[in-house]
Amino acid sequence: MEFTNQYLKELMDRVVMRNPGEKEFHQAVREVLESLEPVVEIHPEYIEKGVLESIVEPERIIKFRVPWVDDNGKVQVNRGFRVQFNSAIGPYKGGLRFHPSVYEGIIKFLGFEQIFKNSLTGLPIGGGKGGSDFDPKGKSDMEVMRFCQSFMIELSKHIGSYTDIPAGDIGVGSREIGYLFGQYKRSTTRFTGVLTGKGLEYGGSLARTEATGYGLCYFVEAMLNDHGTSFEGKTVVISGSGNVAIYATQKATELGAKVVALSDSDGYIYDKNGIDLSVVKQLKEVERKRIKEYVNFCPDALYFENCKEIWSIKCDIALPCATQNELDKHSALMLVDNGCIAVAEGANMPSTPEAIEVFLKNNILFGPAKAANAGGVATSALEMSQNSIRGYWTFEKVDARLREIMENIYANSSAAAEMYGMKGNLVAGANIAGFLKVANAMLEQGVV
Repeated sequence: MEFTNQYLKELMDRVVMRNPGEKEFHQAVREVLESLEPVVEIHPEYIEKGVLESIVEPERIIKFRVPWVDDNGKVQVNRGFRVQFNSAIGPYKGGLRFHPSVYEGIIKFLGFEQIFKNSLTGLPIGGGKGGSDFDPKGKSDMEVMRFCQSFMIELSKHIGSYTDIPAGDIGVGSREIGYLFGQYKRSTTRFTGVLTGKGLEYGGSLARTEATGYGLCYFVEAMLNDHGTSFEGKTVVISGSGNVAIYATQKATELGAKVVALSDSDGYIYDKNGIDLSVVKQLKEVERKRIKEYVNFCPDALYFENCKEIWSIKCDIALPCATQNELDKHSALMLVDNGCIAVAEGANMPSTPEAIEVFLKNNILFGPAKAANAGGVATSALEMSQNSIRGYWTFEKVDARLREIMENIYANSSAAAEMYGMKGNLVAGANIAGFLKVANAMLEQGVV
């Protein structure tokens, strides 16, 4: 899509020029700016007051080295990042990602997406993101602990329960959050809700583990219901086999669907009988093994190398829950040809722009990540609320609030798309609905 608004075109050109080589960040910014073309025609004040110039520039970028000692006594050095992108509606909120692919551009893309995702939840949280190119895979618990402690020694200088509240992401689960929290407490002598995704024994929230996967399914159910159908009797393919994929599988099954495939970076499994989630949880959450081991426990299941081919499986609903840009145009066309009716993103930006264009042109119901996977950060914000009042809510209370938030995100995104002449385009609707709240707050606060 080409810009028709000259200002937005020039702004996009400046973003590319000022952030060379950061293709994921460019992609995320372009998608938002394209959606905002009808908005700035009606509201030129967002241009005149510099809101758009400011919103594409992080308020702060923190980059630091992370030295740690491996089990052989050798010093290793990784890079750490925290991008504090926008605090117009609340303190920075966003996860930490530990993965070899992490660099500044990835963190900026994730932080930029987080601004609008957090806005859509209706909760008072700004956008941020962080992480490191450290790879926890294959590391011992002691190595992971030493890395997390070194990482937090520096990060602790820049975060706080009223400033910036990190959470987990790829490579950062309950183990890593525990080590990070322990070091924060030692470094600052403060026991505060500075991290979310904590263990229940020290301030965590019930339903936080399940939140992103459950929330994804609540969003999809609202989308399906609005078009006269539901999960009942549907066949579902889910990429990934981490936290989001596992709990999306669980909730989709509870809602009456049959999930037949999961994947990891090596390949995918297909189980015509429906995924046995107890096996997946044992392999991934307890033993930390690869998904191919599933076939050793479920003899009717098949394992295939090349994880991208998971989208060749015939299904009614596809839920990409692995990583960015995993679902391309070729994969999207396979889904369309096989009769898929709905796609919703559990990972951050897992569909390429070309794939999204295929979905929209073929009237596939499409839930973009910043709307569909907002359940995790929404429940993180609910964990923050519980920490503030020094209390705990029941699983049922958190889950009910999560469902309500996800249904509201769908309704607001759908309404915004229709209001600005793009009925049914939830990509545009989510971007517009998320933007308006942040932009208006920025206007009211002056030049910040």
